[in-house]
Amino acid sequence: MSGPFTGTGHLVRLALRRDRVLVPVWIAVFALMAYYTAAATLQVYPDIAALRPYSTQVNASPALVALYGPVWDVDSLASGAVYKISALGAALVAVLTMILTVRHTRAEEEAGRLELLGAGVVGRLAGLTASVVVASATTVVLGLLSAAGLVAAGLPSTGSLAFGLSWISSGLAFVGVAAVTAQLASGGRAATGLAASVLGVSYLLRAIGDAARPDGPTWVSWLSPVGWAEQVRPYAGDRFGIALAGVAFAVATIAAAYALAARRDLGAGLLADRPGPPVASPRLAGPFALALRLQRGVLIAWTVAFAVFGAVVGSLANSIESMADSPSAREAITTLGGMSGLVDAFFSVELGASALIGSIWLVQSVNRLRGEETAQHAEALLATGVGRRRWVLAHVAVAAGGAVWLLLVSGTTIGLSAAATLHDRSQFGRLFVAELWQAPAMLVLGGLTVAAFGLVPRFAAAGWALLVTFLLLQELGPLLKLSDLVLDLSPYRHTPRIGAFDAVPVVALAVVALALLGVGLESFRRRDVPA
Repeated sequence: MSGPFTGTGHLVRLALRRDRVLVPVWIAVFALMAYYTAAATLQVYPDIAALRPYSTQVNASPALVALYGPVWDVDSLASGAVYKISALGAALVAVLTMILTVRHTRAEEEAGRLELLGAGVVGRLAGLTASVVVASATTVVLGLLSAAGLVAAGLPSTGSLAFGLSWISSGLAFVGVAAVTAQLASGGRAATGLAASVLGVSYLLRAIGDAARPDGPTWVSWLSPVGWAEQVRPYAGDRFGIALAGVAFAVATIAAAYALAARRDLGAGLLADRPGPPVASPRLAGPFALALRLQRGVLIAWTVAFAVFGAVVGSLANSIESMADSPSAREAITTLGGMSGLVDAFFSVELGASALIGSIWLVQSVNRLRGEETAQHAEALLATGVGRRRWVLAHVAVAAGGAVWLLLVSGTTIGLSAAATLHDRSQFGRLFVAELWQAPAMLVLGGLTVAAFGLVPRFAAAGWALLVTFLLLQELGPLLKLSDLVLDLSPYRHTPRIGAFDAVPVVALAVVALALLGVGLESFRRRDVPA
């Protein structure tokens, strides 16, 4: 006899099969991020006497507290070592769990696969249950392995377990959020957008509460699942019980998702779609206009995020010197950052980070090509007078143009904010130009993704694996003392530093990017659609 949950086990195995690369890679990324952050901090600040001035300065900076959260115990070496990845890491874990949950619920319905499965012996709620199981299990494994990474880096085991549970709490909470939005929206992108909006508001509430004065609205952070994760306070009290708040929230929202799923038709969302105009606007004439329209909303969100990022980074310029009071800290930061003192070193690191973050947009945008192909939208479009090269170039132009646009936005806000903070107008031009020099390295990654799409379409997601590889080389390579031959595999390593512009690597990266684009275009022209 079949019931609403019949076939859940089969769908769980199917989801794990589909995510056999994605999930292990991201779990490894988070575990390595935890390990690297702790190990690198302990290398720079070997004892509490060296770290305490930095932790005190962090807590005195509302901008840093709003961005990362406070150091809960300035007399704890471990607490200062992980403060940067406490709230921020919890938010990133939430992003992963939202993507997984929507991927195996609303996205499956949108593609029509869940309807086909439902025509057999698969229950009405099996898809939702399978997605919750897979996303929740991923979160638990990720949190425990990240805790193990912190222990391996030399931090206390009890606090490390509390840290892992804080990430698990945040991840599970947003499994529930995404499960609800998957019932409300009628499309995967809309469901992800709604869940991301909840996450953005949660992070903002956490930031407001943390940055408030003691007599201010500090309670606001308790309205946020990300705030709950942070309030576990690893290595500064280890309040394990607070992690249960995220679990309870997950149980409540998942129960709400089941109730909503029972009230809607398969393939439909509870929020009514807004009908479009009967006649398309002239602005949609041509494949480029269509590609831009498809990604307009996401690009606007990225633009706001990069503007805020740039303003925050620039505002920190005046406090960099005081944050590195110990000689070992100054030496390490200068070595990591570059050639013109601590301030330039700081900006070099942050500009590099902006390029890596912006590359997420680039890979995501280029992979829209594969999404359009598998959804059979490309086949219908190419049946008209639109040529294959023109269609690919339209999406690549939006992806590459959007990446450069994000650098322009962050370069402008970083430059203006730093110039105002340091009372030095010359900072704007040098930082703005230095940010733009990040573009060629990003475009190489975009070219690799296009080439993968053209050559072996099922490997179009290889851009994500390459991005993770380059990130690990950038962050872990110097710590692991890898050879220059290995480190040079990352295009981001060849970006000119502030005040040391060299045209040769910039031109070389641009040529490589164009060559990879050519490979992708020619390969796509020769293969079947879809393939």
